[in-house]
Amino acid sequence: MKINFCIFGINMKKIIQLSILLILFCIVSFAQVKDKPVLTDGDFKETLYSKYKKEVQAFNKNDFDKLFFDFFQIQGDKKIILTKEEYYTYTVKIAIYSEKLGLLYKTQKEESQKAKLEWMSKNYQDYLQSKK
Repeated sequence: MKINFCIFGINMKKIIQLSILLILFCIVSFAQVKDKPVLTDGDFKETLYSKYKKEVQAFNKNDFDKLFFDFFQIQGDKKIILTKEEYYTYTVKIAIYSEKLGLLYKTQKEESQKAKLEWMSKNYQDYLQSKK
């Protein structure tokens, strides 16, 4: 004797198949990878600061002069637009070198700290506005 389970005209096999599909759909939709949180400019600058601190502290005056003049030459050229990372890499490296000067020359510590803060406060949006 075969027992036929039928609910509203749908047999149990179809109910189980639909349930499995529904469960798989839920698992896939909830398992989507979330986007990485977007770093604010301040967080981005701090990341670059940590990345380049040792490198820039090893700079000599010629290395710094090259970096500094390259930055101003590129910034002055209306045809070249730096990416956000390139712009902040320049400004953060200059800020790190300013900090280094304050450590080397104690009499210039205050001026160096002001210069560091000034360079760290540079804003990419302001840079883009200056390119227009």
